[in-house]
Order: sequence, then C-alpha cells, then structure tokens
Amino acid sequence: MYDVIVIGGGHAGCEACLASARMKHKTLLVTGNIKNIADMPCNPSIGGSAKGIIVREIDALGGEMGKCADKSLIQMKMLNSSKGPAVRSLRAQADKITYPKVMLETLKSTDNLEILEAMVKEIIVEDNIVKGVILEDGRIINSKAVIITTGTYLKSDILVGSTRIRKGPHGEKTSNYLSDNLKELGFTIKRLKTGTPPRIDKSTIDFSKTRIENGDSTSYTFSYENNIYYDVDNQVPCHLIYTTPTTHQIITDNLNKSSMYGGLDDIKGVGPRYCPSIEDKIVRFSDKERHQLFLEPESIYYDDIYLQGFSTSMPIDVQEKMVHSLPGLENAKILKYAYAIEYDAIDSKQLKLSLETKIIDNLFTAGQINGTSGYEEAACQGLIAGINAALKLEGKEPLILKRSEAYIGVLIDDLITKGIMDPYRMLTSRAEYRLLLRNDNADMRLTEYGHDVGLITDDRYNMFILKKDSIKNLINELKTKKITPTELGNNFLSELNTTQIKDSITLYDLLKRPEVKIDSLQNMFGKYSKDVLEQVEISVKYEGYINKALKEAEKFNELDSKKIPSDIDYSKIKNLASEARQKLENVRPTSIGQASRISGVNPVDISLIIVYIKKEYFYDRK
Repeated sequence: MYDVIVIGGGHAGCEACLASARMKHKTLLVTGNIKNIADMPCNPSIGGSAKGIIVREIDALGGEMGKCADKSLIQMKMLNSSKGPAVRSLRAQADKITYPKVMLETLKSTDNLEILEAMVKEIIVEDNIVKGVILEDGRIINSKAVIITTGTYLKSDILVGSTRIRKGPHGEKTSNYLSDNLKELGFTIKRLKTGTPPRIDKSTIDFSKTRIENGDSTSYTFSYENNIYYDVDNQVPCHLIYTTPTTHQIITDNLNKSSMYGGLDDIKGVGPRYCPSIEDKIVRFSDKERHQLFLEPESIYYDDIYLQGFSTSMPIDVQEKMVHSLPGLENAKILKYAYAIEYDAIDSKQLKLSLETKIIDNLFTAGQINGTSGYEEAACQGLIAGINAALKLEGKEPLILKRSEAYIGVLIDDLITKGIMDPYRMLTSRAEYRLLLRNDNADMRLTEYGHDVGLITDDRYNMFILKKDSIKNLINELKTKKITPTELGNNFLSELNTTQIKDSITLYDLLKRPEVKIDSLQNMFGKYSKDVLEQVEISVKYEGYINKALKEAEKFNELDSKKIPSDIDYSKIKNLASEARQKLENVRPTSIGQASRISGVNPVDISLIIVYIKKEYFYDRK
C-alpha cells in the first residue's frame, strides 16, 4: 500500500512524486523506462518567455526544476532585458545528458520515494474513489491517491510523411490501454499532436555562415538559493540562421507529402498554435520572406545540434533537401530525422482547480495529458498535483493559486475554465496581472505557500524573511534620506544626467526618474544584495502601475471569493442563456470569478446567478 502512485517519469511526474514524498507520504513512481526519467525529447532548454517565470515559481514553492536546470545549464540568458520587468524571463540551454542524470539522482536520494519500471494498464476505482493501479503484467498495486503524468505516451503515433508507427518518443513502447480505461471511467479523450525538428552533426555545419548567439555576461540562477554552477565566461554558444526562398519552395512543392498536409488522411490530433511546424509557418505566414532558426547544442558530451524552429513531418528525402537549403547546412549530416507525434489527452474541464478529477476522487492528472505543451507547463502542474494529493490525504484544503499570484494560477485556471483546442503554451499575454507576476519576485509571491505545505525548509524560509526585511529596510532608507539643493547635491544630479533641484528630494522620489538607476545611489544607503536592489528599483519605478494592477486584482479576487454552491442546479435559474447554462454545467465553476471567465457566459448571466444564489441559499435555506 502506497499513499500516492505517480504514473510517468517526465517533468510533471518528477515534481509530483518529489512533492508527495517530501510531504512525508509513501510514494511510488511508475515509469516505462527509468533511463527516460526527466527526458527532453524535444528542445534541450528550460525557461523562455513566461516559461522562465514558471520555473522561478516552481522553485519558490519548493519544486526541483530550477535547481536541476542550474546544475545542468550550458548557456543562460535573460530574455527581453531591454524591455519592461513584466516580460523579462530566464532561458537556459540545458545539457540533455546532465539534466536527467541530476534529476534521477535527486529522486533516488529522496526519502519515502520508490521507483518502479513498468507500464500501467488500468486505474482501480471503487465507489468513485481511486484505489490503485493494475500493471500490464497483471500486478496490482494499491494506493490512496494516483497522479497520471503520462506526457505524450497515451496511444502515441510517430508520424513521418505517409508513415504512422505506434511508438513513443525515441521509439519507446507507448501506453496502449490506459486511455481506453480512462474513457471507460467517463473521461472525454482528445487527440493532440506536437513535433520535433531534425538533429544535425555539428562537424558538418559551416558556422561562418551563421550568427553567434552567446550567453549573458551576467550570471543568473533559476533557484532562489542562488548557487551558480556554470562558468559565465565559458558558456556554449548557439547560432542563428534564416530560411531561404529555396527552403520555402521545397516545402511548398512537397506540402502534400507532409503528414499534416495530406501525407496521412487519418490525422485527428490538433497541433500547437504557438509552436507550429515549419510547414505551418510557410502556409500561415506566406508573406514572410524568411523565418529565423537557431542551432542549439544538445550536450557537451556529444555533437548533436538541435535545429530550433524547423519542426516538420515531411518524408526523410524531403527533409534532406530542406536542411541542405539552409545557410551553413549545405553539406549537413542529419543524425536524427524530424517527426510529429500524435497522442491522447483528456478534457481539462473535467478537472478541479486542485488538478483532482471531477469524476474520480483522489485521482489527479498533470502535464501533457491535460493538454499543455512544454516541460515547464508540465512541471508546475506536477508540483501542484503532488502537493494537493498530499494535502487531500491529510484532510486539508488544496493549494489553489490565484491568477494574480502566479503564472501557475493562470495556467491551471485557463485549463479548467476555458479548456483547450490545441496544446496550451504559456505566454505573457495570457496573464492580466503580468506586472505583478515578474521574474524577480516569485519568491515574494509564493515562498510562504511552499513553507506552509512543508516543501521550503526552515533555513531557506529564514533567508526569505531576511530578504523580505531587507527590501522593507531599503525602501525606508530611500524614503528618509534626502538630497538637498546644494552645489554638492546638484553636482551629483548632473553626474546622473538628471534635472537639478530647487527643493530637497528623497532618494525614493529621485529613483522614480527613468534615467536614475539604483546602482548609482548605492553610496547613499546601506549595503544590500543584487536581487534586493533589483526588486526595490522595480517596485519604486513602477509603483503607480503596480498599485493599479493590485487594485484590479483585488476586485477580481472578490469575485473569486464568492463561492458557488457545489449542488447548484443551473436549469432552475430563469432567463439564463442556453449557451451559458450548457457551459456552466460542463465546467461547474467553484466561484463567481471563475464563472465570469468562461467563454459564452456574459455579465447578465453572472447577475442572474448571483441573484439566484442569494435567494436560494441565503434566504430560503436559513
């Protein structure tokens, strides 16, 4: 008997089993191949636009992805560093060998956690409560909760040209029975697809025809523990190239041979809108003369180069022509051909905000089975599912992050409230309060939660409190210390290339000036760490915008605090629009705020619901 069984050892599964085990619950990770734990079948990178902030949030909650990425990165960049703080995000090129190795070592050294190499055939359910799993070899393993994190392995098919092969990534054995079992239990099964580009032999690339893309000269970490494991002056470079008119012509001439465009006539899966294949790019953006591609090293231990932006399901002979049409790749050797993969997923609207299913108690799902795309999106769901499975067994309320608290909250709310049509990828534009959800302040937003559930140690929590106090102390210093309109004071302002003063001005107000940086004021206050200086500078310079966002968030949080009774019967609400009634019954929102975010539910419908609840639940039931 285990407390929690986690099915699948990808990024969601790793975070789920670590969270459960670290919360002192006996946990079993069941994975088809131990060698594929924390595997990166696609791009060997962690982070990126918005995604990097998710990794910081995972770390702030006590998850592992950020620490593992810090230990395995070969290049690090801060994206959008010249833009506003709301869109800045870390991206690391990770080593494809080191990352899984570090994660596996972490799993093996974690108390309360066991790993079993096997395939799950069925979920055991009694009286709508999960009781364990049945393996494909017939063994029965009992548990109090189950978390499914199967990634792209549910009835997965590899698609290349006109060929379809029932395999998982790397040609691994796929899960042939579990999605049928889920369908029998009442889950709606969707078919999705994604893809991966060719891998190129580094020695056959002419890098003189490419533009080098180096890592940043400043060192960064995903984890707030700030342990730097890489040499900032010795990072592995990436390279930039562009498609050519010849590339576009080859693709256009052979479009009917692509699995997605006629090579196969039984494609049901919907591909990712925001990470399209090169065929999709050529068709959808036919007016663009070229598309950028990145040559990214997969590891320091071998010479495979990942051709980022060139995902395709073209036949092998066409892929050869496409690759050889690119600058610097005229004589390139393809080590691994591109493919698309089609797989089963469930309807995410059948989940609660805790990621527990609405159909089966104590059954949770996380990652690509919920319709997302990306390692980071999977990992954060796994962490939340692991936390909430543990909390459920402890008889405690689940951890539900608000949209104004975390990108993780935005992602999960979108999945449950809006559902998905294609694989969901996190974008900064999906977050209404992105100025509040910054790369620099994930610890301020989420460390309390991580400590409360037991994933942040007391030592780390005390360091967090010290940082919090330092931020408060620095703001107080800035508000109390002044520059006076003396010759010395105005000379200092001239050195900062800012307007001179006639009256005294606090450092706080001076810092609000766009041209004044906090680094230039350091001699005028105490000594503080780089991350404290960064957070204070952002909070001062963007104070007006931040306060406005906070007020807006408070209004929406009020709506989220107005709970909808679980037994509400929408058919009894008079004048409710039929579309709204149908959507509400399907999603079963838990709050007025969540109901208002459902597509097809308008403000009039919300007003009718509020009036009905007041009448039926606060008056008639007194």
